[in-house]
Amino acid sequence: MRELTVDLGERSYPIYIGEGLLQEAPSFFEKHGISKKSPLLIISDDKVAPHYLEPLANALSAAGFQPSTAIVPSGESSKSLAMLEDLVTHALKAGLDRKSAIVALGGGVVGDLAGFVAASYMRGVKFIQIPTTILAHDSSVGGKVAVNHPLAKNIIGAFHQPEMVLYDLNTLQTLPPRDVSAGLSEVVKHGFIWDDAFVQWCDENSERLLALDPEALGYALYKGCSVKAAVVSKDERENDLRAILNLGHTIGHALEAVAGYGELLHGEAISIGMIGSAKLGLRYGAPEDVYTTTKRVLAKCGLPVKLPEHFDVDAIMEAMMHDKKFSESTMIFVVPTAIGEVEIKKDVPASWVREIVEELKQEAE
Repeated sequence: MRELTVDLGERSYPIYIGEGLLQEAPSFFEKHGISKKSPLLIISDDKVAPHYLEPLANALSAAGFQPSTAIVPSGESSKSLAMLEDLVTHALKAGLDRKSAIVALGGGVVGDLAGFVAASYMRGVKFIQIPTTILAHDSSVGGKVAVNHPLAKNIIGAFHQPEMVLYDLNTLQTLPPRDVSAGLSEVVKHGFIWDDAFVQWCDENSERLLALDPEALGYALYKGCSVKAAVVSKDERENDLRAILNLGHTIGHALEAVAGYGELLHGEAISIGMIGSAKLGLRYGAPEDVYTTTKRVLAKCGLPVKLPEHFDVDAIMEAMMHDKKFSESTMIFVVPTAIGEVEIKKDVPASWVREIVEELKQEAE
């Protein structure tokens, strides 16, 4: 088992990464002071629940905990205010109190949604992340929780740190190949912003990662989580440094919105967004290998590197206007300056961004 810490003073918490941790969950819960006297609520989705919800709930019950369960539809559509209200109703009926904990068992959608329930229920109760996707190695760390609005992704949210992140590698073995690739997008992203040697490692080990080799996967997730933990420890509420984690997300979130939160998986949209950011990097004088390496590594991980040809440029730009990073005809972008290094550009002309999006579309035609 690998372990690392998100250092936030009194709110610091561990990330555990290893095989077979789901069955050991009760001992981790006890170690971190989760109450057996107050009910728990485990939130999962209809894809993950058939595999892992009952084993987790049974293990906790056998250890004296009082788990209740709720299952939501998989996909971004569940990150809604309506679903938030349904889950709060479920929590009330289950008798959750201020000493209760809410457990997220699933991918990034479940983590974001369950985390926002935990942040808002009784003005905040304990929260535990048990991610079951590769993609969630990013969203499960850092405490950013949210639901979507029809006009913008993650626009209704909060910062609510978990008590711990329990990452059982065995749960990743049931992921469809497309979800594996989508998850690797955020893994590689952490290398692009922080660690050029890790990018090279991903380049050389993409086949092992796609095959879900446990040792390679454990190492990659540890490295990705280490970058996320280091950044969050220095800038918990995204006042400055933490914004570098948004590499590829400005365009990526717009693509998700235009696709109706379904046609493109999050990691696929972020992959295309990172290609766009690399193109912007060239305009700011970055070496050519920033773009070529980004494109090569993402493609080797089975990710899209161009825009679906039927996507409308105007609609994408309109979606970006609703992004939190847009202001007065300029945009804030995380732009790579070298492999493993990025800068936050706060005055990127919207006209440049349109040209980049048009280039991404032309490459698909």
